[in-house]
Formats: sequence, C-alpha cells, structure tokens
Amino acid sequence: MIDIQTEIGEIISVSGNTITVQLSDTMKSNMPVIDGIVYRIGQIGSFLKIPLGYANLYGIVTQIGASAIPDSIKELAKQDYSLLDNRQWLNMVLVGEQIGNKFERGVSQSPTTGDKVHLVTIKDLDVIYGGYDENNSIVVGNISISESLNAKIDLNKLVSRHCAILGSTGSGKSNAVGILLNAIANKNFKSSRILVIDPHGEYDGVLKEESNVFRINAEKEDNNLFIPFWALPFNELLSVFSGTLSDQNRDYFRTKIVEAKLKSIDENKLDVEKELITADSPIPFSLQQLWFELDDFERQTFNERAKPETITEKKVVGSAEDLISNEYQPASAGGGAPFLNNKAKGILSFLDSVRIKLKDSTYNFLFHPDDYTPNLEGKVKKDLSSLLYEWLGNNKPVTILDLSGIPSEIMVSISGTLLKIIYDALFWGQNLSIGGKEQPLLIVLEEAHNYLKAGENSISSRAVQSIAKEGRKYGVGLALVTQRPSELDETVLSQCGTIIALRMNNSKDRGHIRSAIQDELQTMIDLLPSLRTGEGIISGEGVKIPSRVQFYKLSNAPKSSDPIVSEKWMNDKSDINEDDYKKLLSLWRNQKLKEK
Repeated sequence: MIDIQTEIGEIISVSGNTITVQLSDTMKSNMPVIDGIVYRIGQIGSFLKIPLGYANLYGIVTQIGASAIPDSIKELAKQDYSLLDNRQWLNMVLVGEQIGNKFERGVSQSPTTGDKVHLVTIKDLDVIYGGYDENNSIVVGNISISESLNAKIDLNKLVSRHCAILGSTGSGKSNAVGILLNAIANKNFKSSRILVIDPHGEYDGVLKEESNVFRINAEKEDNNLFIPFWALPFNELLSVFSGTLSDQNRDYFRTKIVEAKLKSIDENKLDVEKELITADSPIPFSLQQLWFELDDFERQTFNERAKPETITEKKVVGSAEDLISNEYQPASAGGGAPFLNNKAKGILSFLDSVRIKLKDSTYNFLFHPDDYTPNLEGKVKKDLSSLLYEWLGNNKPVTILDLSGIPSEIMVSISGTLLKIIYDALFWGQNLSIGGKEQPLLIVLEEAHNYLKAGENSISSRAVQSIAKEGRKYGVGLALVTQRPSELDETVLSQCGTIIALRMNNSKDRGHIRSAIQDELQTMIDLLPSLRTGEGIISGEGVKIPSRVQFYKLSNAPKSSDPIVSEKWMNDKSDINEDDYKKLLSLWRNQKLKEK
C-alpha cells in the first residue's frame, strides 16, 4: 500500500537508466517527519522509490537543482519563465527493484513519465540492505544514513571477483582493511586463507590471535621470513646485483645456473623431468659454489698460451664457503708466460658485486635462508613445500608477510617473486585439496601502487595482472589497497568487482576511481572529498546496492596513525643521554626495531 506521506514528486523524463524528477509544489518541507523520523529530500547518494504495481523500483539521487533540469524544459523556459517557478528538480539512477520482500540488483521494467516518486523509509532500507545470507556475508560497519542498519558485504563476490580499497592518507583505509580481515577471521571458517603482503609492518598487531606474522629478524625463529634466492626467476635474481652484463654473458650465466640446477636434482632426489628445467625453475643450487667456479675461471693464468692443462700454481687457495677467491701467479705484462685465460668472459666486476651481496647481512633472508640454504653441493634441508605450508597451510586464517626489513631497491622484485611463487603453486595445484579451487586464497596487497605502476613491466606488475585476469578461475582473490589509484594499471583496477572508496582529495585519483565504476553512479565520486574519516562508498558486486558506509573502528588499528606532534613535543627529555643513541645505533646495525 502506498503511503501518501512519502510522495515527493513525479517523473518528467526517462533517458535510459536516468530518471528526471520534478518535486511537488505541495511539499510542506524538504525535511518531512514520518513516524517520528526526520528525512532529508534530495541528498546526493540517497535513495528514492518508484512504486509500480507489485514492484518497487529504487534509484540513487545523482544530481539536484538547476543542473538536473532537462534541456527540453530549459528551452521552453526561455519563452515562459513561469515553468521554473517554485519548482525543484533532481536526477536519479535506477539500481534495483523489490518484489515482495526481496530486493534484487537491476530492474526488469522501466517507469514512465507521470509515475510518482516516494521517499525511502527505514522499512524500505531494511529490505534493501537485508537479505544477505549470514554464512556468506560479513558486517563491516553501519549504513551512514542509519546507524541501526548493518553494512554487509557478500564475501564470495568480494574474494572471487577481487576488490580495491582506495583512500587518501588519514582517510581510515588501513582501519577498513583491518575491519575486513577481522570480520572474516571472526566467521570461524575452518579453512579460510588470507595472505597480507605488508611492506611497512602496519598489520602486525591487528589480528594477534588470528594471524601468523613472518618478518625478517623476527624475535621467534619460527616466524622468520625467508625467500630463497633459488626460487627467484633468472632475471630477478640477476637484478639484485649491481653492474650490467652483455647479452652474451647473461646467456653464459643462464647456462651455468641451469647446469647447477640439473646437478641439484640428483643431489636432492627431486622427481623432476630434467628436460623441463630452465634458469627460472625453482630448484635449489649453491650460488656460492657457482660464484667460486665462475670467479676461478676468470682468474686463472697459464704457463703456455691457450693450454688450460698448464694452469699456474695457486698463490692463495680460496674457499667457496668463505667467499674467498683462488689467486694465481699474475700474468706477465710483457707478453710472455704466465698468460691470461683467453676464454675468460670479463665479468670479474659483476662477480665482485655478487660476493658483496652474499656477504651483506641485510640480504641474509634471501641468500642465507636458514634450512632453505643449499650446501655447496646444492642440497637443502627444507624445500619450497615447507615454505608454502608455513604461509598457506598453518592453522590461522591470516598470514602476514612483513616486508619492512627488505632493502627498498629490491622490494618490487621480491614482492613480485612472492606473488609469482604463490600464484604458480596454486595454479599447478588447482586440482588438489589444497589448491585454490578447493581452498580459495585472498591476497591483500598493501601499497599496491608500488608494485603495479601503469606501464611498468616488472615481475610484480606481471604477477598482479595475472592474478587479476585469471585468479578467479583458480580460487585466488586479490584485494588492492592504495592511496594513489591514479598510479595503478587501469586494466587491473577494472578487474576489481568491488570498489571501496574512502575520502579522496586528489582530483586525478578521483578521476581514476570514476572510470572504474558504472557511468550512471560516477557523480557519487564527487562526494569523496567530504567523507568523514572511516567513511567510504562501497559499490560493485560485493554489495546489493552502492552504499555510503561508516566502518567500525578497530581498537588495535594498524600502526599507520601519525604521531601527535604537539603531544609528543611536550614530553620531558632531560633524562635522555648518549646511551640512548648508542642503543639506537645498535638496533640500526642489527636491523631490529627493539632490544631483546
């Protein structure tokens, strides 16, 4: 039954999905009171209802005032100004319909001119925002226009169709991510899997009881983050080292790495077809032994020209284990014996950079990853299966990989390798019980703009693009979190079925978000600068209808909040002395954030 109290106007024009409404002259107020509740008419993003028999069509207000007046009326008004007297106009976009007590996205019929338009009441909102299956949805906050209405997201579509969480610094973006993770963890699924790639260590304390955190130089040894160098693709491994190689010498390196990996197959008794092995195959090999052999070949001198069997006596006996080079009698400067190795590749400077990185303790997570470190014969105590089990097979729903201790110059390469390892593993294991199809995985990529820059052909960009385009088929979902959507690859952003946009001040970034949502709702993006902290607009497949939502506030929100300067500067510093700076230096040198 239609409530005459809620009628506010009638339809003047229908253009596709956009409806122009002329508000009634008989309205007593723009803020009517119905059943004791005050409603605001014509707010951008608010809902209106068009009753059509047994169905109710629902639309979102996108434009109000003079800009909403149809061009045809504007033309007529040039001859008769009275057409605009005491008239108010608005445009709305149809988003769904209600039949009985069930609300569905999309409409099966279209209204016509003259149909009446009504306010949406709290009872109507209950229908719009209700109807979610409790087992398949999560609650992340409340609808901004009514604190009594829970804001729910369809979990299946959120994960399988990918999502993007976008917002300026200070908009509550990290808190929103924490709320999502917390809501999923609290569902107590027996086999949920979420992997958070955290470049700044912000999420360590968000889910203390529901997560395992792996970081470099962790206080607990079993929580140390290791990324074995031999799991890196060939190009990414070489990019870790400074210096350049000619194409010919790159091929030389590639061949030697393949040879080392082939030997390792026998040493580790791996069930692998040798014909399939390439320099990119994740097979253990000793980089120290390879360095030693290549370095030795470059340094050799001979008593007779072009006769390797006449190698000169060693002046220093080197060691692959200790990264010490063999030294031979120096070649004669006058052209006589001893002679240089005329087959040397001239790569000693590059090999020196390899040795420097192998000795650098900040790279121990990569080159000396504990039980994943091959001995000189290439044998390892633990293989990648153990690493994948630690990350994906543990008994906690969330795994956080804290990359804050990784040198910035290789951050993109390492994060891309991580994503490639995980995606390749789930792709090839898709038909197993631990594959993505049987046990889906959600990958949360914080600061996504660092790894997914538009036009960049890095391993991280390629890995994320593969997951975005194909991951849903193999049970791998993606959640991109960024404050700079304008730097993201547009193709990947367009693959995100659900967009969660928090306050966004930069017009370029808003333009990027606008291009990722349906055309009729793009005017809602203009609301982003005026959103409160922790408030966002959720649109796409994860929600039944685009919604303005106030996210809950985590008591232990991610550690991204700025220090309060005026408060911190009030602290007394009279008890600070040089010993405090000695502690600082010790932590710096030992790459730790706090003392044991």
